[in-house]
Amino acid sequence: MTRYFKSDNTAPVAPEILAALAEANGGYARGYGDDVWSHRLQDRFAALFETDVRVYAVATGTAANALALACLAPPWGAVFAHHEGHIVRDECGAPEFMSGGARVVSLAGEDGRLTAATLEAALAANPATVHTLQPAAVSVSQATELGTCYRAASLRAIANCAHDRGLRVHMDGARFANAVAFLDVSAADITWRCGVDVLSLGATKNGALGAEAVVFFDPHLARDFELRRKRAGHLLSKMRFTSAQLLAYVKDGLWLQLARRANRLAQTIGAAAGTRLLHPVEANEVFVLLGAARAAELRGRSDDPFEFYDWGASGAVRFVVSWDQPDDDVSALCEALAGQA
Repeated sequence: MTRYFKSDNTAPVAPEILAALAEANGGYARGYGDDVWSHRLQDRFAALFETDVRVYAVATGTAANALALACLAPPWGAVFAHHEGHIVRDECGAPEFMSGGARVVSLAGEDGRLTAATLEAALAANPATVHTLQPAAVSVSQATELGTCYRAASLRAIANCAHDRGLRVHMDGARFANAVAFLDVSAADITWRCGVDVLSLGATKNGALGAEAVVFFDPHLARDFELRRKRAGHLLSKMRFTSAQLLAYVKDGLWLQLARRANRLAQTIGAAAGTRLLHPVEANEVFVLLGAARAAELRGRSDDPFEFYDWGASGAVRFVVSWDQPDDDVSALCEALAGQA
């Protein structure tokens, strides 16, 4: 039996979300988002974030990020992001494509996080002229690609730096639930109250079948999003099924319940990794300096091989804990890691 720690995309759908899909499947409903489920999203997300929002459902995280950034950056714009960010490494140039030419500029930062000082230095070192890209936005991942989380003070400092220079702030929240659960804050406290203008909120990695949301905290920024979504092929004809997933996801705190379990199990694995742990475990990802030989040994076990990603060329690996990861999988991995100490 293979034990899957490669990605939280390998996990099944949460029962509550499947039930919501079954309920939405009864009878007929208007298409293209003109259904009761999609209309409810506005009120439900306004309550969740404690402010007026404009929320739009899309099918993938890449579309959420790229379409959101296209609303923030013109074709001649620059979007600053950490060099490990998903928009930098894993989206095949989608932000550049959807924006018509804006460029993602990667910056360094410890444990996957940008700092206001790094952003300020980059802006100072590259003054905008008619010959250059025009700084337009900064994108942060929450939780980051290295499994760490931005604290409110750090986010506020980045946003202040950005806004003072006319840049907007986008948050890639593919694992936003894990970050909120770890930080033990409200969704509002770690987004618009810190200066975030647009959030790509992921649900697929945390129990949904396939549902992401783009949440605008400044309604004026959403003025052309609907047209961009349609042009990109993400105005789904049967949008009720995507919206129903998002409604079920945040109902009664399900999103945080699922994330807390994954976070807790990831902490257990991090403790077993000991001194080989590469980054603090603050979400559901664990990065370990395992070495090529040990990684091959875990993958090659005859009865219960493990699946996980190599992370770079230095013997580092990534384990991702899913919302429904069997406890036995975690125990087996911890035992294997302890046995290789």
